[in-house]
Formats: sequence, C-alpha cells, structure tokens
Amino acid sequence: MYRARRLRVAAALTSISLLVGCGVLNEDSAESEQKITVGTTSKPSALDPAGAWDGSWELYRNVFQTLLSYPTGSSAPTPDAAKSCAFSDPSHRVYTCDLKPGLTFSDGAPLDAAAVKHSIDRIVRINDPGGPRGLLSSLQKVETQGSAKVVFRLNKPDATFPFVLATPGMSLVSPADYPAGHLRTGNALTGSGPYTLQAYRPEGADSGADLVSNETYKGFAERQNKAVTIRYFDDSAKMVKELKEDRIDATFRGLTAEQVVGLQQTSGAVKVAESTGSEVHFLVFNAKDPQVAKPAVRRAVAQLVDRPALVEKVYKGTAEPLYSMVPSGIAGHTTNFFDTYGDPNPQEARRILRAAGITRPVALTLWYPTDRYGSATALEFAELKRQLDESGLFSVTVKGRPWATFQKSVQKGEFPVFGRGWAPDYPDPDSFVSPFVGAQNAISTPYLNAEITDRLLPKSRREVQRDRSVRYFVRTQELLMQDVRLLPLWQGKLYVAASEELGGTERALDPQTVMQVWELYRKTSWN
Repeated sequence: MYRARRLRVAAALTSISLLVGCGVLNEDSAESEQKITVGTTSKPSALDPAGAWDGSWELYRNVFQTLLSYPTGSSAPTPDAAKSCAFSDPSHRVYTCDLKPGLTFSDGAPLDAAAVKHSIDRIVRINDPGGPRGLLSSLQKVETQGSAKVVFRLNKPDATFPFVLATPGMSLVSPADYPAGHLRTGNALTGSGPYTLQAYRPEGADSGADLVSNETYKGFAERQNKAVTIRYFDDSAKMVKELKEDRIDATFRGLTAEQVVGLQQTSGAVKVAESTGSEVHFLVFNAKDPQVAKPAVRRAVAQLVDRPALVEKVYKGTAEPLYSMVPSGIAGHTTNFFDTYGDPNPQEARRILRAAGITRPVALTLWYPTDRYGSATALEFAELKRQLDESGLFSVTVKGRPWATFQKSVQKGEFPVFGRGWAPDYPDPDSFVSPFVGAQNAISTPYLNAEITDRLLPKSRREVQRDRSVRYFVRTQELLMQDVRLLPLWQGKLYVAASEELGGTERALDPQTVMQVWELYRKTSWN
C-alpha cells in the first residue's frame, strides 16, 4: 500500500558555509511545488542595492538582475540582462554592453539603457558609507547609445570591471522607484530578477522575506520552485530549533561548529560533503585610535594570535588557519604572516613592544557583530582575549553589538579593533585586497598605502589574463603583512549536507557563495 511520507532535511551554508536541504514525499504535484523556507543569520542591512556592500547581496541575487552574472558552474562573468558585453578598445578603458530586448522590471517599467545608467550613476552619486561605491573607483562615466547600448568609460585600465558588473552590488533598479539622489526607503523593492519580493518583515520573531516567482523574468536562471521564504534569525540555536521542529526546510549561514559536527554525525538521510570555501575572517585595526596607531601594538598582536588553537577550540576543524588575506584556492594565496611571525611567541611580542618604548600592558577593546556570523563569534573573541591576556602584554575587553548598530559605529570610526567576515565580490585575488584599501573601502576604515593603491592594483588590472596578475598580489600581501592593518584569522570551509530526497543543493551556490534559491526543489517518491 502506498502512503505519503514527508521528510525534512536541513541544508546549511554557514559563515563557514553549510548548506542542508530538504525533500518531501507527496501525493500530488501541487504539494511538491509548495513554498520552500530557508533560514539564515545574515539579514540584509539595506533593501536598496546602493546602500549595501555586505551579506545583503544574498537577497539581491534572487530579486535583481545585473548586466553580467555567474550561471551555475561558471567562474567567469556571463551575460544576464545584457546580450553581450566586451571591452571595445585595446587599452581596456571602454566597456560596452548590448541589452537583451524586451526586458522589464516587476513594476512594468522598461529595463533599458537609461535604467542601467540610472542604476550605476546613483550608486556613485549617493555614495552611501555602507554601499558599493568603492567597487566603481575605475568608472569615469556611463553613456547610453540608443535604448539598448550602454558604454562604460573608465578612468584607467581595469580588467576586473566585468567582475564588478557581475556583483549583486551592481543590481539594476527601476528609475521610477529608486531616487537618483538618495536611498529608497520602506520595505519594498522593484527588480527584474527570478523572484519578486512579496513581503518583507525586518524585525520580530517572524523576520523574513517572502519571494514569489517573477513571471516577467528573462534571464539565465531556470527556477526549480515557485516561491521561497527566507527567515532571518539572530541566533543559530533558534534556527536549528525551528529546523528540528519542522518549521523551516533549510538553513544557510550562521551555524556553529558544534552544529556542523552534529549534522556530520547524524545517521540517516543527511549526508555532509566538505570542500574548501573562500570566505575569510579577520581583524581590522583602526589607525585613528592612539594605541592601535602604533605599529608595534599591531605587530605584537600578530605575534600572539594562535590560529590553530582558535580553529580547533572554537570551530572544531570546520575552518582552516589563514595567514594571508587571499585564501587558499584563489590565485595569489601566500602564507606571509606565518613566514614572518611563525608560531605564537610571547617573548618576541614583548621584544617588539619594548623596542617601541611600550612597557605596560596595552588596553584594547575588540568589537564583534553579535548577529552576523553565527553564535560562534562570541566564542572566537573570547578565545582571542584569552590568548592576548595570557601573554601579560595586553588587557583586552570584548564587546559586541547587533549588525545594524555595529556597522554604524564602524562607519563613524568608533572601534579601535573589530572583526569582519568577507565573502568575495568575485573569484579573483583583487576581491580580497581592493575592497579593504584606499580612503573609502568596504570596511569603512581608511587604509592608505600608495604602493598598493597607486601602483600594484592598477598594474594588476591591466592584465586581462588574470593569472598574469598574481605577481602583483604576492607583493601586495607582503605590504599587508608589514602594515598589519588587517590580520587574517581563518578561512571557512564549504559544507553541503543533503538528503537523497533533496534536489538542487549542489547547484545552489554561485562563485561568490551567494545562495541561488531558484536551484532548490522538492523531489517526490513513494514507498
């Protein structure tokens, strides 16, 4: 006798990126197409693409289009809203895109060359402190030629510009709904992506985004479902509880190492696969702080941090120690911090401080976001405090704030030292360096090094064949190590755990490790 049986399997993609999926056995096809609910601890900081250069991109990728994107399995920018794009001059300073015909936004307005120009120009004009303006440093101006051709004129050669256009930060928006001079307010958005935003609940126990299929969408994504709800949690324990209570189908981003290990040890339908991830976590030193402004203080911290102990105690082997800003698996990866500082050495750290005339314990406050990277972040910073305090050279205070207020304080320069996680804007070493340097950057903490910003990065961006740019990033990381304005800590691993009844989980991540929810679907079978 046949009987229907519902199986829920979770999929988790954490800040170490764990994805767990679910499957359902149903008696009719209508039930198999029901809405999928996924959970995450990565809530958007803004619904307007001009106002966010962070994990908000998870949502943007699913509701907006970009001129170029990354279809499943591709690591190179491929046309999305564009029909074709290419450099049209030998100096790589003119980039031209022809649009697909008949594109519209969900409000019915045409997605034409004027809309593309409006979308990019407003990012530059608004120049929001938390926005992606820094990605457009090479852009001089945007021109339109008729309704279907857009020309980007650059102020310098930049072979990474196609990669920039493929980021969710360059999402295309409707001019009718997105003002040219300021961010759109409210809890609505208008895009042309695979889904439309039916409802958004920024706060409360039911915080989330309801996505429904966009019937006017014309792009590369082949949707495997008709609707997805993304639930936002401030604590991974709550997320796991709802997962176990069958209230959500999947989770991505935010699980602790213990939760990952627990899933690995679960018998039954859940299977966990592991591969190298590209998300990095690091400390940022704000040189405006009088203590942190001293190079000896930063170098002493670098001499004391025990990455293997941090990874083992807090992340239970679900991460890898990181000794350069460019992670393993990306061209240009080095081990500069290990090569220079070696294993933790309190005696050498003391010598560094004494040589700079610092004889008393240095008081430092380390800040972290309480609701951004999962519950393990608090444990991570407690371990960093332990390591520094035990040396007798530092007196560390650890403090945390919710992401929204944390970001505002970072932008005001209030924190002397703070933690950040970073998933790449695009799969290139440039994406692990350029966002963090210059007067304006993704971490809202100016970092000026003329050799990096004025020589090495410009030279690297002349190399259309990206493997030829590696030598410039090797030298750049030598300078990053010498300055110690950024201290790499660990690199996340990518875990995929899924049931045999779940489809699409292996295809749900793009090269930026952004969730493509259109790949998820429920299978139907009988027993």
